[in-house]
Amino acid sequence: MKKSYITTAIPYVNERPHIGHAMDYLLADIWARYHGAPDKPVRFSAGLDEHGTKVAQKAAEAGVSPQEFVDDLAPSFRTMIDRMNVGVTDFIRTTDPDHERRVQEIWKKLDAAGVIYKGTYEGWYCSGCENFVTESEAKVLDFTCPDHAKPFEKLSEDNYFLKVSQFTDRLREFIESAVVPEFRGRELLELIKDGARDVSISRPKEKLSWGVPVPGDANHVMYVWVDALSNYITVLGYPETDDYKQWWPANVQVIGKDILRFHAIIWPTILMALELPLPEKILAHGFVNVNSAKMSKSIGNVIDPLAIIDEYGADAFRYFFARHIPTFDDGDFTWEKFEAAYNGELANDLGNLVSRVAQMINKYADGKIVHGEIDTEPSAVVRAKMDQFDFAAALEKVWESVQMDNKYIDDRKPWEIAKLIAARLKNPDLTTDEAEKIVTTTTYREETLTDPARVLQVILRVLTDDLLHLSHSLAPFLPDTAAKIRDIFGGDKLPVEIPILFPKKYLYTDEPARK
Repeated sequence: MKKSYITTAIPYVNERPHIGHAMDYLLADIWARYHGAPDKPVRFSAGLDEHGTKVAQKAAEAGVSPQEFVDDLAPSFRTMIDRMNVGVTDFIRTTDPDHERRVQEIWKKLDAAGVIYKGTYEGWYCSGCENFVTESEAKVLDFTCPDHAKPFEKLSEDNYFLKVSQFTDRLREFIESAVVPEFRGRELLELIKDGARDVSISRPKEKLSWGVPVPGDANHVMYVWVDALSNYITVLGYPETDDYKQWWPANVQVIGKDILRFHAIIWPTILMALELPLPEKILAHGFVNVNSAKMSKSIGNVIDPLAIIDEYGADAFRYFFARHIPTFDDGDFTWEKFEAAYNGELANDLGNLVSRVAQMINKYADGKIVHGEIDTEPSAVVRAKMDQFDFAAALEKVWESVQMDNKYIDDRKPWEIAKLIAARLKNPDLTTDEAEKIVTTTTYREETLTDPARVLQVILRVLTDDLLHLSHSLAPFLPDTAAKIRDIFGGDKLPVEIPILFPKKYLYTDEPARK
């Protein structure tokens, strides 16, 4: 039986979840739903990174212990995952005793493999990123972190180091084959063109007490990335059980572009030293800006995903961020853009299509549905985009089917055909000239005039089958909507009540004037 394993980055628990966190979960869930099947189980891991400087600082500001601080925030991430309709199967916190014990075993294995040594780190550090920065990198960035707009700290301290440099050639091979999109991989290859550098993997306990203790050295705690990155295998029971062998390596690991270097350099180094297989793919997505600006509490433009879901529903949230935020690049959210997509595409294009077809079946076929051959597979173009992890482009192609079906209705004008059928029932001697005045469409005109009842039945069957096919293509993106479409059109007769899939809403924009 083919099994799949997908992971998401585990965010720092120093703030409430926002759209950036939601993108990890959404993209991973789209992949998991696309690849999952009754005979192909998918294991889907998410979690929280609860150690480190930022968490300790925030806890101190709040006047609580770090553990109390993360315990208070952790449920908000689970709530967001549930409300987004994301099918996470495993959820790990780095303060879990099992994880802490396992990551210490991993450290011991790395030490036994000869890839850990003690040395002195002298250089630059960003407490916001919890990242050490080389002199050359700091100089290029004018010694200021671009993500946090704060000067780097100058550090000199004794730390433990990981021998990343000895894996340079294998890292290059891994980056070339595994990193998606390719241009992100090229950026990393440029970073290590002169060889990968060893990295500090501990902090003195006097500088940071909130972390997993280094085995055999009470004066040091593990650097957060060794602690956090190991979650992808500790959640599977590594190293003390063999359960991990059923699932590892991960088929894909979904992360934000800002932490790619850790996942494509430090993480594979750890795995190679442990003699474990490397993940097949690492998908690095871009940032979500708000009104063309980076999300920031100081600016006041941080968007809570639940604020969108509460008003418009999970599928509307999923639709906008899957289609209108590029999978590989940065995207932009505004309430105006969101409502334009909600009302113009979900309500008008898809919702109206479902409503129109249901009304015609009720009106012209007494609610009875005739099925043809239903294709449950997405088109070859959609499959290709999904296999390339370009989910935004895949959904764009799926949406073309929605637009084509609306055009099909407008071109075929089934209401005219129904009018002709009614006219002939009323007057069996209706002349050709009189019939031609009723039916104005030129599409299959002769066939329509000759046998309108059969043509109308074909039109309704084509639309019904298209919608059922569409429901399967939409399922990874809009699971609830896809299920509703199947409920409406999947039987031999329409249900009594036809739900409005996306009622129009104008909470942030003006409702168009009715003509």
